[in-house]
This record gives sequence, structure tokens and C-alpha cells, in this order.
Amino acid sequence: MSRVLIVDDEAGMRAALEANFLRRGWRVDTADGVSDALSKFRASPTTLVVTDMRMPDGDGLQVMQGVRTLMPDTPVIFLTAYGSVPDAVQAIREGACDYLQKPVSFEQLEAAAERFLDPRGVAKVGEGCVTFEGVGVSSSFRGVIARARRVARTDADVLIEAESGTGKELLARLIHQTSPRADGPFVAVNCSAFPDNLLESELFGHVRGAFTGANNAKPGKFELADGGTLLLDEIGDLPPPLQPKLLRALQEREIDRLGDTKPVPVNVRVIATTNRSLRAQVDAGHFRADLYYRLHVVPLTIPPLRERREDIVPLAEYFLRKHEPKAQRGMSRITPEFAAQMEVHDWPGNVRELENLVRRALALATGTLLGPQCLHADATPPRDQASDGEVRSGVTLQNVERQLLAKTLEATGGNRTRAAALMGISLRTVRNKIREYGLPAWKAS
Repeated sequence: MSRVLIVDDEAGMRAALEANFLRRGWRVDTADGVSDALSKFRASPTTLVVTDMRMPDGDGLQVMQGVRTLMPDTPVIFLTAYGSVPDAVQAIREGACDYLQKPVSFEQLEAAAERFLDPRGVAKVGEGCVTFEGVGVSSSFRGVIARARRVARTDADVLIEAESGTGKELLARLIHQTSPRADGPFVAVNCSAFPDNLLESELFGHVRGAFTGANNAKPGKFELADGGTLLLDEIGDLPPPLQPKLLRALQEREIDRLGDTKPVPVNVRVIATTNRSLRAQVDAGHFRADLYYRLHVVPLTIPPLRERREDIVPLAEYFLRKHEPKAQRGMSRITPEFAAQMEVHDWPGNVRELENLVRRALALATGTLLGPQCLHADATPPRDQASDGEVRSGVTLQNVERQLLAKTLEATGGNRTRAAALMGISLRTVRNKIREYGLPAWKAS
């Protein structure tokens, strides 16, 4: 049975939370302050701790630190009437699972608890206590999360436009997990990862004998996602011949398998993502306007990391705990100098770049302190710094593009994925441009 420790100096709040948890079948312990909470937890650990932030004999951070010393994987949720960003940042840096501002409905609290406990009431160890939404304290990011949660309650299709590395798939998964479809499948397909002639079969499936080599029938991603959510990643790279077929699938909620004679109904919510402006693709004639408007039911945009700098250090702290070796869990620290440098870095690779930096810093660290030298190894040059590839008048746009791609591939050691992220284009475009310009056959990545 799930067991919770409620820590709050207000007797009325303790009683209300206790009554609600008991009605849901929880076992409940209560404490009126920091020392009382740690004494009770030490005597009888619980699977969840819900604590007020400010109390007469200390604060919720002290409760969490004491709990984590005894049971490192115990989820801790903060409740506070003091919803200041500094408090939120500090709580997240220290490893808070969630931060809810009073007044809070019990449904919100219960939903938060369910994210960190499995159906048996056991903490989901290894998945990271702080979720995608829990490590963003900026108002812009919180706004995106709030809008995503609202749309999750509906069946509306969603278009997520954001730069590479910002967490588009994580946001899509959040929408799925908080929707009525959460018990259904979540199926993802990258529209730039398949040759044009195979993508149709990948999406819609085929019957036996539909084409040479089709020895068996194969369901497509639409059928596999029936009753759940289908993520169409990099939708801007969908080949023009497939766009009307996708439009029909979205409008009719039925698909045509290759080689089949009858349509197949599907019950799917579609979430499409792109790292480029789909509106610009429409204006350029590369994407159908009617398909764009059909996908654009609820648009969401994740701000790049450079536009929400207050999220950088909390994210770095989260990745530090996520990738920290178990033997030194809780011991590693980011120095103030390193934190300051991270906050002014532009992060062209966004959250993905930040996570990789923290992983590398941990791998190369000789002690428990991570310092600013970790950033220099991968820092991009300042924007106002002149480069040896300065563009001169009279040079064709095609030649500039070729030079830029060649230099980016050289800088990334031929890593196409990294080059695509730095240039803000898709991996498929990088591959096509390498062939178009006859560049060296860099390693596949």
C-alpha cells in the first residue's frame, strides 16, 4: 500500500490532505515541522513526502535533504504559498520532484504523485525524479506546459514547432501521458529517416504482394497507434506525394494500406513536430497549405534555451543527478563559475547540448567539482567573432551554403546529426546537400 508523509505547520492543511489521501486508500503520517518530519521518517520511511516550503523550525529543503540522506529515491513534492522563482529554482536544484503553489486541488497533487510512483506505490527509480516539466522554472516554459496540459484533455491534433534539441518529443509524450489516451500506445516515426518509397508503407502499412518483396502483410504506424498517439517527427520533410494521403487520413480518420482495396479506420491523435517554420514551407511551395492548416489545430512552441536562461542551471543540475554515478550520488557539484558561464552560453544545440556537456563533464571530472573548463571544450565562438570563412560580395548563395555545410561537418568531425542541429536543418537535408555538393562521404550519424 502507498504511504505518504505530510509535513505542514498548519493543522487545517494537514487534516485536509490526510483526509483526501485516506479516501484514496493511502496510509498517512503527518508532521508539523522539520524535526518532527525527519524523526517520523527515520522511524518509519514512506514512499512519498509532501511538504510545505516554510515552517517555523526550518523549510522544506531541510526536510528533503534529510529524507534523501536516509532514502535517496524517495519522491518529494513541495506545496507553498510563496511561489517565487528563487524558491522554485532552489527546490529543483536540490532535486524536488514537483513544486505546486497553494491553493492546490487534491487532483493536481494526486496526479503529481502518480508520475513518480508506479501502480504498486513504488518510486520509479532510474527514470529521474524531476520530469520534463519539473525542471523548467521560466514563465515562458511553464506557459507551454500549461497549454500542453490543457490540450491533452482533448483529442485535437497538435503541431510543435521548435529548434532541434529543445525536447519536442518529450512534450509530445507529456501530452500523451496526461491525456485520456495514456493507456494506449505512443508511436513515433521520423519522416526524414526513411526513403520516400518506403515511408508510405511505414505510415500506412501494406498487404502481402503489394510490391516486390512484400511477402507478408505489415501494419503501418497509424494502425500501431490505434487508440493512442502518433508522433510524426520532422513533418516538414514529408514528401509531396504523401502529403495528400496524410491529409485524407487526418480528415477521415482512416488509412489505405498499400495494395489494399478497402480503407481501414483508425482512432489516433496526431502530434507533428518540426524544427523549421512550416508556414515558411507553405509559402515556399514545399508543403501543402490545406495539410498545414489541418495540423495547425493547436500550435505549441518551445522557446530555445538561450531565451529562457533561468532554466539552464536547474536543467544542468537535473542532468547531473540523472547521469551521476551511483557511487557518488549527491556528491557532485557545479561551481558558481561554471554555472555563470553556462548561463551566458548560446546553446545552439539547446537542451540536448546541455545534457551532453554535463555527461562529458562527469566523465572527465577528477573530483566532485565541475568547473568552467568543461564548457570551453565545446563552446561555440562568440557571434561577433570574425571567421576565416567571411562572406564576400559576388559569391553565389549556393557556394556560401556549400562552404557553411563543409565547415560545419569539419567542426563536428563529420557528425551529420550534430551538423544538422547546429545549422537548424533536418538530418535528411544534410544528407541531400552532401550528395548535391559532392562533399566527402562523412560517417553516417
